[in-house]
This record gives sequence, structure tokens and C-alpha cells, in this order.
Amino acid sequence: MTQIRIRDAASFLGVSDDTVRRWIETGLLESGKDEAGRGVVDALAVAELARRNAVLPADPSEIGRSARNRLVGVVTEVVSDTVMAQVELQCGPHRIVSLMSSEAVRELGLEPGSIAIAVVKATTVMIETPGGRA
Repeated sequence: MTQIRIRDAASFLGVSDDTVRRWIETGLLESGKDEAGRGVVDALAVAELARRNAVLPADPSEIGRSARNRLVGVVTEVVSDTVMAQVELQCGPHRIVSLMSSEAVRELGLEPGSIAIAVVKATTVMIETPGGRA
């Protein structure tokens, strides 16, 4: 079971250290101490709490699709040349960048302030771990 410091749990959950400590006091999270005597919580419990509390806008498209990774957001920037464009969306706390044809940007009417949905369907998703573990 991986333990993380309260400070790191707060960062992952987008709340203050004090909020995590209150959640520990009320029994929402269980805590322990690491070798140095610092407060720690179970990383899996933090991930499950983050999932339960995640609030993403509903997908307004009402379209069925096989891709499970859909992120609703607001277009924050569009950089286009004659052929290609880079479109940036802010989807909750996540910044998503897509490269597409300038023609597609025009057809979709994408501009800063537009609501859009990033649909991610990939056969390759890279996962990194901190600390240089291989």
C-alpha cells in the first residue's frame, strides 16, 4: 500500500492541507505516520476520493461512442496557418492540446470561448512515475 504525505494528497485533490486534515479527523480518510513521523494517507484512498468528487461538465453532444475518455471544456486558444492548427482546451484543471487541419477548425467553428469536447481514443498511452523508477 503506497502512502503519500498529507501535503501531496492535498495537491492531488485540489484542496488545502487543512482540508485533508479535517477529512482525517472526520474519518473520510485514514492516516498514519511515515518513518520520519510525518502524517501520511493511503494513495489509493486519495485516488478513490478524487474520483468520487470529480465534477466534470456533462457531455452536451448526446452522441454514443466507444471512446471513454471525453473531456468537455472551453477553447482557450487557436493557432492556425493555411494547413494546420493547434487548438487548446481547458477541461476542468486539465489543459488539452489538439493538432488538426485548419479546415477542421473552420468547419467546427472553433474559436476562443467555444465549448468543445476532447475525445481521446488511443492505442498508446504513456505512463510516467516520479523518482526515476524503471
